[in-house]
Amino acid sequence: MRPMRIPRTLACTVGTVVLASLLPAQDHATRVLGNPRVLQGPMLGVVDATTARIWMRLSADVAASVLIGREPDLADARESARVVASRANDRCVELVVDGLEPGTTWSWRPLVQGRPDKYLGGLAPFTLTTPAAGPARTRFAFGSCARFSSDREQPIWRAVAGARPDVFLWLGDNVYADTDDPLVLAEEYRRQRDVASLQPLLRSTPQLAIWDDHDFGLNDHDRTSPMRDDARLVFRRHWANPGCGTASTPGVFFAWSRSGTDGFFLDVRSWRDPNAQPDGEGKTMLGAGQLAWLKEQLAASTAPFKLIFSGSGWSAAKGPGGDSWASYRHERDALFTWIAERGIRGVVLVSGDTHVGELNCIPWSERGGYDLYELVSSPLAQLPETSWRERQPELRIRPVYARSENFGLIDVDPTLADPKLTFTLVDREGREAMAPLELRASELVPGVASWRSKIAREELLRLEARQRAAVEAGAKR
Repeated sequence: MRPMRIPRTLACTVGTVVLASLLPAQDHATRVLGNPRVLQGPMLGVVDATTARIWMRLSADVAASVLIGREPDLADARESARVVASRANDRCVELVVDGLEPGTTWSWRPLVQGRPDKYLGGLAPFTLTTPAAGPARTRFAFGSCARFSSDREQPIWRAVAGARPDVFLWLGDNVYADTDDPLVLAEEYRRQRDVASLQPLLRSTPQLAIWDDHDFGLNDHDRTSPMRDDARLVFRRHWANPGCGTASTPGVFFAWSRSGTDGFFLDVRSWRDPNAQPDGEGKTMLGAGQLAWLKEQLAASTAPFKLIFSGSGWSAAKGPGGDSWASYRHERDALFTWIAERGIRGVVLVSGDTHVGELNCIPWSERGGYDLYELVSSPLAQLPETSWRERQPELRIRPVYARSENFGLIDVDPTLADPKLTFTLVDREGREAMAPLELRASELVPGVASWRSKIAREELLRLEARQRAAVEAGAKR
């Protein structure tokens, strides 16, 4: 499969980057008192076959770099280009390490002013693994809704690390700012990055992210938010994504491919009309520019599975006016119809936000397409909620999971004659929270109906009972 190309316009810059070669490290160090060090991080960002991005936040305006090599003891290591932190950018830096080889494991260590960080230097070197150049089995882990104020220990990260994902995907409400002050938003990022149980995962597993309302600024907010531009700046400072919007449409959306699977990560806040606005033609969650971008990306993709990630839930469960795609059914359904009419195969929907784990389906096979499954994980760090009891998505494929925090695993094998995707919801102890779902690429083709072979018996019985009740209620009128 020809790998997806991401336009240069999607490249995400993090403030003004100054290479240390323009400012001698030793001379600069003499003007800094104390022990310059890494305050937050380091964190792996996007890692592809030949490059890796690494994020960290420093204590002073000093140079950061990475020592990296194939040998576990770094005997063969080389230093990456240095980047000088800036107070203007909250001393967040993003390092680009190039010259890597596909399908290999590398040892690395962060450097400050060309020397190991005083407080990280006692740890063994960290590792990163580049993906294979062609199609290969891949494990994606994902989740949403990490509220530091509700859970400062967050034991779930040990379970995530134990699952050994190839990448972790943050699907929004990654921090809970609930403010119009960008300084408060930045502080929430710092508090979340300091969670001890999260540190091993950040250092060993690539992290990619989109946002939802609480890391956008204000609860349930939209394009009218007074925080929109500031929140985007803070977001870009704290994530090392492969892209962020386009030159003509600012945002945090991007496309990304790994080992034969294509992912499309949406920004459901920057261009969103208010939830309460009447639905219909013209009401949008994505905005015209982002929607056109998404269609272009989907049409160009030849991957057997095309994962579309949204911070807001895809199903109709929250109803009109709810903070989800339920308030944007006209735009959502038009997109699904376009997918069916264009014969685009392999689309799977992924979301968070609901504070419960879910597996839903939108049965588009009844409307000329194929059944669109929605994989939902929430929350990562706070108590689940029970408001789901009053909600009815188009189809529930599994009973809702609301007993503990949870995360999702998506295992994709594109090397099979009929490529396979498996979704597993996992609880905070690392145990399966519901029966896994298995999908084959041949089931995600226009004209194919599959949901009846996937639905749990108890959910089918509930669905049939509701249908009988509706018929009886109609007969009495």
